[in-house]
Amino acid sequence: MFELSTSLSQNKSELYGDLASQARGLLEGESDPIANAANFAALVYHSLPDLNWAGFYFFDGKELVVGPFQGKPACVRIALGRGVCGTAAQLRQTQVIQDVHAFEGHIACDAASNSEIVVPLIDARGELVGVWDVDSPKVGRFDEADRAGMEALCRIFMNSRAPTI
Repeated sequence: MFELSTSLSQNKSELYGDLASQARGLLEGESDPIANAANFAALVYHSLPDLNWAGFYFFDGKELVVGPFQGKPACVRIALGRGVCGTAAQLRQTQVIQDVHAFEGHIACDAASNSEIVVPLIDARGELVGVWDVDSPKVGRFDEADRAGMEALCRIFMNSRAPTI
C-alpha cells in the first residue's frame, strides 16, 4: 500500500495524486457505499501522516450519523450547524481548521485532536449525503493543498456510489 511520507521529495499535490489513483483502483467495480466508505477511510487513514481519525458522517435527513471510520470511537450524532462537521454540512463548504480549540462550538470526540478538515459530500442532485472528516493531533496539519487533495478524493468516493443510492 502507498505510504505518504513526510519527505520533501514530492509535493502534496503529487502525493494526493498518487492516493487518488489508489482510491480509484480500490473503489472500482464496487457500488456498495458502506464497503467503499470503509475501504476509503482505511486507505486515507493509513496513507497520510499525522492523523488520529478519518471517516464519514452520513446525513439521515435530520442529522449526521457516524459511518465507517478509522480511529478512536466517535460521537454518534451531530446536528447540522454544530461543530466543524455540522458547519461543513450546513454551509456545504469544506472547513479547514488549523486549531480546533479556537473553533467556537468544536465537538471534542477525541481530546488528542488539534486540527481538522471536513469536506461536505453532495450528490449529483445537489443533496447532502454527509461529510468526510479527518482529524490530526498536530495544530496546523491541514492547508489549502490538503483541501484540494481531500476534495478530489471525495469526488472519487462520490463517483463510486451507485446512481440509485
